[in-house]
Amino acid sequence: MNTQPLAGITIAVTRPVDQAQSLCEAITHLGGKAVLFPLLAITPLENYSAFEQLLSQLEATDWAIFISSNAVNYAMPRIIKHFGNIPENLKFAAIGYQTAKELGHYGVHNVLIPHTRFDSETLLALPEMHDVTNLKVAIFRGEGGREVLADTLKSRGANVYFAECYRRINPQTNTDLLNDLWKKGQLHAVIVTSSEAMRYLIDLAGTSEWLRHITLCVNHARIAEWPLQFGLKVLVANAPGDEAMLEAIATKLFLHPDSHK
Repeated sequence: MNTQPLAGITIAVTRPVDQAQSLCEAITHLGGKAVLFPLLAITPLENYSAFEQLLSQLEATDWAIFISSNAVNYAMPRIIKHFGNIPENLKFAAIGYQTAKELGHYGVHNVLIPHTRFDSETLLALPEMHDVTNLKVAIFRGEGGREVLADTLKSRGANVYFAECYRRINPQTNTDLLNDLWKKGQLHAVIVTSSEAMRYLIDLAGTSEWLRHITLCVNHARIAEWPLQFGLKVLVANAPGDEAMLEAIATKLFLHPDSHK
């Protein structure tokens, strides 16, 4: 059994710095080299007054849906501080396992989550998200983001409001680091795990030659849609989670010409 299936492969990881460590360590453990190139940085809101005002609605809210671990960590301390505890009327849902795990750190253990893909569509497919007529739903997220969750719940009769509690920014101004690595034969793949980060990457890289030769590794078909429109090489993991991502890279990366010099 090959214990270092990523030997000789350099992979750029585009997650926020504080969310990239475990993936970088896993790449190194499997023999690869990880290069941290965050395309997203998570920052607090400049002003939380609007968010604090929304919290008063939670006592009349049926479902609190958390889009990310960041939403949990920016919102839950303020919720607990506002009420002194967690409102007993609230039912909780999360976009995936990691987000539910973060809720557990704040004493919320009964959390509705999807069990196949971790995305809005799979959460919406659960029976509990169909029977929402006249229910009030709060969606905790960062500024902006996809509207499909709210739009679908509204179409099913729910009263939905957003509780935006953090910002996402792009800390990069160019892709020179990735270009330089590729020219030296030291960049073979870039892991991108959000559509927003993918947009930033393609906007920054433009028509750069390196982008056409490396493989973009993603964990959801939705993230692959835009780079595929540009004719870029994309590898989609078969399941959520870092393990599935690294397995896909280890077993399928060499199927893409030029991805490993």
